Amino acid sequence: MVRPWLIDELAYSGPEHRDPAFVAGYDHKQGKPDPSEDLAVLQAHVRGRTSTLIDMGAGTGRFAIAAARDFGRVVAIDVSPVMMSVLRKRAAEAGLSNLHGVQAGFLSYDHSGPPVDAVYSRNALHHLPDFWKAVALDRIGRMLKPNGVLRLHDLIYDFQPSQADDVLSRWLDGAVDDPTKGYTREDFSTHIRTEHSTFRWLLEPMLAAAGLEIVTADFRQSVYGAYTCVKG
Repeated sequence: MVRPWLIDELAYSGPEHRDPAFVAGYDHKQGKPDPSEDLAVLQAHVRGRTSTLIDMGAGTGRFAIAAARDFGRVVAIDVSPVMMSVLRKRAAEAGLSNLHGVQAGFLSYDHSGPPVDAVYSRNALHHLPDFWKAVALDRIGRMLKPNGVLRLHDLIYDFQPSQADDVLSRWLDGAVDDPTKGYTREDFSTHIRTEHSTFRWLLEPMLAAAGLEIVTADFRQSVYGAYTCVKG
């Protein structure tokens, strides 16, 4: 179906994700997050070797490649052609025939086949404004089989609007000076100005509306949220 009102997710993803130089240093800038904790969360809910997992906003494939060693099939989705090129190259080098890269976004990925066991997403949903987040979460809910699990990490605001100055100032104070070693004050400021992090008390009703029951919710610095949700 042609949807002329659909947004361009690549444009919303930010120009840095289309920059080969930025993508080359992406894993290091992210702090090379260890996928083992999230894999353990997912494995507690699904049977790995017979299960299908979708990684939404897979980036350079750090999590997807680790997951492909434990799950029967992994579909890694990212809207950035540069990210997807790196992911596919890494998957081929690792000999992972069960990892399939798809250049698409939360709104444009066309899922075919039976519902999946798990969906994972890390620091990608905030690129969408709230209306589109709700649409994306509804689509994820419909991709999952009953009792399927969503593991969601993102920059989510766990505070009230009146607390914004204090919380965000503390967040910026924790930034690094060297942009090759992490995120700087300017990186954080750009995120606040131009990206679409959502208040927790707005996001959680979106999850419920998508048929996703929150099992765990953990926050750091009132900014970084991690949810485990199960489809009812």
